[in-house]
Amino acid sequence: MTTQPDLKTVPDLKLPRYLGTWYEIARLPMKHEPEGCTDVSAHYSLKDNGHVAVVNRCRMGNEIEEADGEACPVDNDTARLEVSFLPKGLRWLPFTKGDYWVIQIAPDYSVSLVGSPDRKFLWLLSRTPTLDRTTQEHYLAQARLQGFDLTDLIQTPHTGHPTA
Repeated sequence: MTTQPDLKTVPDLKLPRYLGTWYEIARLPMKHEPEGCTDVSAHYSLKDNGHVAVVNRCRMGNEIEEADGEACPVDNDTARLEVSFLPKGLRWLPFTKGDYWVIQIAPDYSVSLVGSPDRKFLWLLSRTPTLDRTTQEHYLAQARLQGFDLTDLIQTPHTGHPTA
């Protein structure tokens, strides 16, 4: 069994700049997001308790599905978040949070690459529903350099019917 080096994250993520709406450009498969989801978006806002409110939306046919969650920094590192989508009263339970680590960000905060330290989950996000191929390839190359297997990468369709 080979072990991966620690996942490198953005050294000084400015959380206020990261907040707002992001569009999913590509992702690795995950059971909580069906492969048929289109127009996937995420909206992040700061809560009174300093945590981040998360609202994920996607289109399944003519229906919009929504998941509300909360993220909090790990060890005061804003690039390393733990996210839970359980109902508020159950979020204290152990092993119910997912890792959301920002591993690369554009200088203008227009593109973000997010993954989990076990390399099972990866998202390429943009402030717009489309992203040019050259920029996509740059960020995906960074994911490969950090040990992500992109064989099953899903390109997220955006139909012009935004969910944000």
